[in-house]
Amino acid sequence: MGTAMSRKLLALALLISALPGSTGACSSDGRGPGGNGRPQAPTAPPPPTFTLLALAEVRGQVEPCGCTTDPLGDIARTAALIRDARAAGPVLVVDAGSLLYSKAPVPPHLVAQEELKADLLAGLYKDTLRVDAIGLGPMDLARGPDKVRLPRVVVNLAASASAAPVAPPPVLPLGSTKVGVLGLVTADAAPGVAVDDPVTAGKRAAAQVRAAGAEFVVGLISATSRRDAVRLVREVGDLDLAVIGLGQATAEPDELIPTAEQEGRTWLVFPANRGQAVARVAVTVRAGAGPLVDAVGEAAAAEVIAQLDVRLAEYERELTAFAADPSADPAFVAAKRRERDEVSARRAVLVNTPLQPPASGSYFTLAHVRINKKLACDGATITAKTTYDRA
Repeated sequence: MGTAMSRKLLALALLISALPGSTGACSSDGRGPGGNGRPQAPTAPPPPTFTLLALAEVRGQVEPCGCTTDPLGDIARTAALIRDARAAGPVLVVDAGSLLYSKAPVPPHLVAQEELKADLLAGLYKDTLRVDAIGLGPMDLARGPDKVRLPRVVVNLAASASAAPVAPPPVLPLGSTKVGVLGLVTADAAPGVAVDDPVTAGKRAAAQVRAAGAEFVVGLISATSRRDAVRLVREVGDLDLAVIGLGQATAEPDELIPTAEQEGRTWLVFPANRGQAVARVAVTVRAGAGPLVDAVGEAAAAEVIAQLDVRLAEYERELTAFAADPSADPAFVAAKRRERDEVSARRAVLVNTPLQPPASGSYFTLAHVRINKKLACDGATITAKTTYDRA
């Protein structure tokens, strides 16, 4: 079993164990009173305090990626998604890094094209998408730190790396709260650039943005392995959410885990490779004790329900086979039925109540929005891409 699938199954198991159990009114297949497999009419939830839209490892991709039969990605559709989100409420747009180039090093015969594309992306990020904070990754440094173009909020670049433009970690007012954003890069994700210890720098920067009024802190992490990224987040500690780019280990859309992962107090979000999906995190900040909670939400619930359906079908096949096998151990079969019934009950909970906010304290929902041809395109971005194509 591949590591991506193992992580999906682990995340699913953790989510199932965290959901409330069924009530006596639900039958084992989720089709009793109040559990008929169809959502009840829910009370509309309040709008989130702000919405975070996160990318990482765009790697110079401006058109749909031909990596699947349903090509995903397109900077014009991403721009329209961001534009529409801003029209609906407070939005924070971030990118964890590795934005500019598709190859490192850049082959000599591709230098002119890659530079034009990097200019296009930098201009769109600055003027059209209006990205609030950007980290730094290896695909930004493919042509050296002096080609990074846009300021990065990375707090652990050494003084000798001054050729790369750096911006201080911002503290941004979003709705009724303030959000601080800081970037960290591991040494192997910043080739040719000297970096300071990211843990020390991260702790210091988190304390600074908290002192400046940030109630919520987002980290933009660039690493070359999940293990290194998770260790860094764990040791920094004082982050509410971490958006993580993993270089060559970045997930393709079909490998994405529908729910966020947690490390200590920090929730981890891994955007898809090459801008094929944008991570949308709707954050509701509320007063009250308790840690930040993943409240699941409709998008994540739908994906988890689909995975639970696969598991339930497997249980049914197994139980049918056991029923036809006179040598099957009755105790073992009974245990399998109980497992099936538990999964079915948890499914009914998600169907009827996809949003699972805590009684008090802050919470969020995560959705990986696939950038496909169903989404609208932004006209200004199309114009900029046409100019690039003609250059």
